[in-house]
Parts: sequence; C-alpha cells; structure tokens
Amino acid sequence: MTENPITPEQPSFWRRFLRSKQGVAGLLIILLNIGVAFFAPCISSFDYDEMDFLNILVKPGAEGHFLGTDDMGRDIATRLIYGARVSLMVGVVAVSIGAFFGTLLGVWAGYCGGVFDSVLMRLMDALLSFPYILLAIAMMAALGAGLFNAMLAIGLVMVPSFARVVRGAVLGVKNEDFIKSVRIMGGSHLWIVTRHIFINIMSPIIVYASLSFAGAVISEATLSFLGLGIQPPTPSWGSMLSEAMPFMDKAPMMAVFPGVAILAMCLGFNLLGDGLRDILDPRLRG
Repeated sequence: MTENPITPEQPSFWRRFLRSKQGVAGLLIILLNIGVAFFAPCISSFDYDEMDFLNILVKPGAEGHFLGTDDMGRDIATRLIYGARVSLMVGVVAVSIGAFFGTLLGVWAGYCGGVFDSVLMRLMDALLSFPYILLAIAMMAALGAGLFNAMLAIGLVMVPSFARVVRGAVLGVKNEDFIKSVRIMGGSHLWIVTRHIFINIMSPIIVYASLSFAGAVISEATLSFLGLGIQPPTPSWGSMLSEAMPFMDKAPMMAVFPGVAILAMCLGFNLLGDGLRDILDPRLRG
C-alpha cells in the first residue's frame, strides 16, 4: 500500500504579498496618502482657502509655510493635503462605477455569447477607439463642471475597458469542467454566473481595478486643470497645476509639488496593482 504524497502547504495571501517588494511599497504609499487625507485637519494649522495677501509666493519654509504659498497667499502644503481627499474620492467612486457596470456587461456578454456578445463588444470597441480623456471631456461638457459629474464621467469612460477584461476572463472559465458539471446538475444560469463564474474571475477584476485608480487620478487632475473638474475654492492637484502656470518663472515650486503628489499616488497604485497581479495570477507564481 503506497502512501499519499504530502502536498506542501501553500503560503497565505498575506505571506505572498509581503514577499512582493513593489506591492508592499505601493501599499505603503497609498496608506500614507489615505492617512494624510483623513487626518488633514490635524496635520495642518491653516485652512485650504485661507488667503494671506501679505505672504504671496512665499518660498518653502518661510513664514511657517512648509511648502510656501501660492499667488493668493494660501498654504500650498494644506492645499496638497486636502487635494489628496479629492483624488482618493474620485478614484474610489469612478473605479467603482466602471467596475460595477463593466463587470455586469462583461459577465453577461462572455457567458451568453452569440449576437448579444458581438453587438455589445462592437459597441465597447467603438467607445475604446476614442481617446480616453477626450471622451471624459465630452461627457463633462454635456454634464457640466463639478466633482460629482467628474466622478461619473470618469467612471463611465472606464466601463468599456472593464467589460473587455471581464469578458475575456469569463470566456476562459465558462467552459471548464466544473461549470459543465453544475450545468448538468440543473444549476440555473443566474446560479452559475453568481456562485461559480464570478468567484473565479475576481482576481483579474481586483488587479485591473487597482491599476485603474492611477488612470482615474490622472483624469481628475486633467479635468480640473482644464476647469471642468472640482471648482474653487476646494483644492485639486489639477487645478493647482493650472493656477501655477502664470508663475512658473517666479515660483516654479507651485507646480512641482502638486505634480510630485500626482506622480506619487499614481506610482503607489501601479506598484500595488503589479504586486497583486504577480500574487493572484497563477501563471506568474514561482
């Protein structure tokens, strides 16, 4: 009688995640941004719309302003901190909208197939043929400026790409033997989709959602830079870049600091997305 071979225990998700240097680095950057945004009133002693015309374009470190002041005497560090709130809110809401509707369309297109799949995917291809930010600007022109409309426009623009990713994942799962077994046992289409297919395509959805946060942050900054996003006096990193343009020769740091903030947040989400992809994709596991 032969003994059953002992299967080595697979490390848990968090053990694998802690081995990913880029994933951990990305998570730390994101947690830093979340912490700064959440504790904004405790970190800064200034108000983000507090103007001091006696201290205009102050250099970093002078007059108690860690990063200096802008053309209206407002503390740049405070506006950066509160701008992080806007970027995180837009990322969460926009990605949630894109993921929800994109997943819904992608799952049913991949599972149903046939004419429904062909028509829907051609429509998604048509939307994807437009430049991402141009489509968002067109939606903002129709909806009007404002934070809510910006989140809605960015989220809707993300729907086609999410639908494409999810459809591909569904096509790779729906013909597996365990799905056929459930179908033979009399499982309904809704039961198969919700209890079996959806569970097995969560990994690519999570990875793509984490990578999409960076695109949402950049899109919000672009819309605010053009005056279509969040409106003054609420600070946004994109609007701060726009306000800094006339003063690039006198106070270039007005543009450098929000640019670095955008870069850091996007880098954090991209690193986290790459780390999650390496962990959750079985083809990339060592």
